[in-house]
Amino acid sequence: MKIVMAGQGAFGIKHLEAIQKIDGVEVASLVGGSPDTTRAVAERFNIPHWTLDLAEGLAQPGVEAAILATPTQMHAAQSIQCLEAGKHVQVEIPMADNLSDAVRLDAAQKRSGKIAMAGHTRRFNPSHQWIHNRIQAGELNVQQMDVQTYFFRRTNMNALGQPRSWTDHLLWHHACHTVDLFQYQTGETASIARGVQGPAHPQLGIAMDMSIQMKTPGGAVCTLSLSFNNDGPLGTFFRYICDNGTYLARYDDLFDGKENQIDVSKVDVSMNGIELQDREFFAAIREGREPNASVAQCLPAMQTLDAIEKSLV
Repeated sequence: MKIVMAGQGAFGIKHLEAIQKIDGVEVASLVGGSPDTTRAVAERFNIPHWTLDLAEGLAQPGVEAAILATPTQMHAAQSIQCLEAGKHVQVEIPMADNLSDAVRLDAAQKRSGKIAMAGHTRRFNPSHQWIHNRIQAGELNVQQMDVQTYFFRRTNMNALGQPRSWTDHLLWHHACHTVDLFQYQTGETASIARGVQGPAHPQLGIAMDMSIQMKTPGGAVCTLSLSFNNDGPLGTFFRYICDNGTYLARYDDLFDGKENQIDVSKVDVSMNGIELQDREFFAAIREGREPNASVAQCLPAMQTLDAIEKSLV
């Protein structure tokens, strides 16, 4: 299977590293945002063609699909471009930075009949898969999720410490992970979703602190705290308070409420969530089926984010 990788930054590289571990997939073209860095990444991963033009990448012989790890503001339009070019697409989270564009993308997928998947990695991390499998088996129900998403990001830099050409967002990017995961794990769309935010950064123009509350019709609640001001341990940390135990998920590690580590190494074929979501994308294409984290499945998260945005004070 020949694919296009769009995005030569931190997450594009994560996908390229993951694809190296997956048999039967060739990156035919790398589409980037600047010539020097795009050329360098293409050479590093032995990609035969690189360009700054997505249409040129999609037009390379034999290309069936694209993975988009481009700036958030480009996600929806580029995804629609891929679908209209007759290509399957996986777009990194979030699929859009507003609800109307997400709805347009969902409609474009339905018109095209191609696969469109959103990069909701938390669905694929073995720690969260372990919880989900027990929920599906009827062994657990989530009563509350308490989540902290903390970074120290007062300048416009990416995960590699390099300048960004776009501005990140606590709600439409980082909260999107938890909003989708909460609804995925409970099997319900939040009926109450609201938030408050701190003052906007004078240069970046975005809120640097945010607090979100959600509740499902079944009674499960979620409390999410987000900050770009946290000068301490970075990342997202999840506490699941269930009817049958408490569990702490810290990236790929899972602990019970008494800090005993749970072995999740046998949950899936890898511990790398990016690799696992890419494997799901390629498998869905080969098998002609809807993938886990399809755009249609993730649209309710975008609807909830829209409700939160309208509530922000």
